[in-house]
Amino acid sequence: MERHILTWSYWLGLATLVIAVLWRAANAFGALQSLGNFPLTFYKGSLLLLVAAIASAGYAGFKPQKP
Repeated sequence: MERHILTWSYWLGLATLVIAVLWRAANAFGALQSLGNFPLTFYKGSLLLLVAAIASAGYAGFKPQKP
């Protein structure tokens, strides 16, 4: 189960980070300014998901291995 959490949280974290960067780039050129401060929400969401991926990997690594 940890592996599924790790995989999904990692890929969703990367996807939301890409969305946040693209949104910031669009705002830098003057597009999407009327939609508000959503890039910060995506950025914080991506950090949360990537921290969850790191925690899942750490938990899976410390579980006792069956011989």
